[in-house]
Amino acid sequence: MKLWGGRFAGTTDKFAEDFQSSIGFDQRLYREDIQGSIAHATMLGSQGIISQEEARRICQALQEIEKEIQEGKVVFNVAAEDIHMNIEQLLTEKLGELGKKLHTARSRNDQIAVDMRLWMRGHMAEVREKLLDLEKVLLRKAEEHVDTVMPGYTHLQIAQPITFAHHLLAYVQMFHRDRQRLADCSRRMNQSPLGSGALAGTTFPIDRRQTAAALGFDAPTANSLDGVSDRDFLLEYMAAASILMMHLSRFCEEIILWSSHEYAFVTLDDAFSTGSSIMPQKKNPDMAELIRGKTGRVYGNLMGLLTVMKGLPLAYNKDMQEDKEAVFEAADTVLACLTVFIPMLDTMRINKQNMRNAAGGGFINATDMADYLVKRGLPFRDAHGVTGRLVLYCEAQKKELGQLTLEELRRECDLFDEDLYQAISLQQCVAARESEGGPAPRAVLAAIRRAKEELELSE
Repeated sequence: MKLWGGRFAGTTDKFAEDFQSSIGFDQRLYREDIQGSIAHATMLGSQGIISQEEARRICQALQEIEKEIQEGKVVFNVAAEDIHMNIEQLLTEKLGELGKKLHTARSRNDQIAVDMRLWMRGHMAEVREKLLDLEKVLLRKAEEHVDTVMPGYTHLQIAQPITFAHHLLAYVQMFHRDRQRLADCSRRMNQSPLGSGALAGTTFPIDRRQTAAALGFDAPTANSLDGVSDRDFLLEYMAAASILMMHLSRFCEEIILWSSHEYAFVTLDDAFSTGSSIMPQKKNPDMAELIRGKTGRVYGNLMGLLTVMKGLPLAYNKDMQEDKEAVFEAADTVLACLTVFIPMLDTMRINKQNMRNAAGGGFINATDMADYLVKRGLPFRDAHGVTGRLVLYCEAQKKELGQLTLEELRRECDLFDEDLYQAISLQQCVAARESEGGPAPRAVLAAIRRAKEELELSE
């Protein structure tokens, strides 16, 4: 008989029973469910709702059930629908009538709400640890490439010279913000819905602050309706996860381009590449491509849950069972992508000379030429025009700006002098950009030092 079957004279249709059962995916919450049940049973004993001895026996049996599940001795029952009723059924098999007392003063509605918060708290801590590891790899590589000049791009067109270290530090900032978002989400989420009951609390003299403290929450949720129907914390996580995946995808897109024959800026380790079944020469950046592709799955799960939640009246509705598969898939995807991305980046070899050669073309020093004229008194807009005309002339003559003679330069503007050639040299173009956050070696080393200090505070 169903644990809720007293109201029913008939039985559930077999297909309907399978259709509405969630044990196939929510069984991964067994630790959290048992953790919440132990806190609840302990509180029931403390409050005299059940005896202290009954509470002790229930907690002991729950610990035994957890061990049996871990050892693979438990086969979950689809007919019991979900992880909550499966564990209650196992408890009742062990303790008889006493097992039925555990559900006093609670509902599956507040059970699943607390289980998901506990599970998400652990998952987000794991992701933040991965992001710390990723930032350390980025900073280590940045230190190795403070003087590795490469082209910076806008519109995927060569724009201004930077260094590879400077480029990597941009991603350090992105992933740092990702860690901050997850930490903020964890703080907001860290309230206990246990004791909200089905929606209206309970008539029993429970102590919600005791269970909240026992489970490591900062406080109980303030409203019982919101406590059982809130899924903002899952949506907020999935939004943060989507932004994180977007950052990984952008980086992977660049790695895919950089590893191509045309760029040849980087070489991926064989451990993170695959070949072709027909073309013997191929070395494909499949891991980077998969991460780029899996980003769409995380986006889709976010939009799916937003759509599930958008029309739901208070309080709990069965629609909300759809949250778990979306969240679990998104969470698994994020962890899998970080797990493969970090060593892929760490083992990636940098082809310094190819980067420098690419930075030498495309009139990458044109802005520096304009700045040279501004420093000699010409308004920037006029300096921009002079340099633009010289670029046009160079294109016709198949020359670079640094190859123009002083006579050619002075046809456009008599402010040019011999010191121009040093001012627009590649190394000087980078070294002169010393403004905070810029690519000059001194600015980059200062940025690395600040980032390391922030990481130390995070550990």
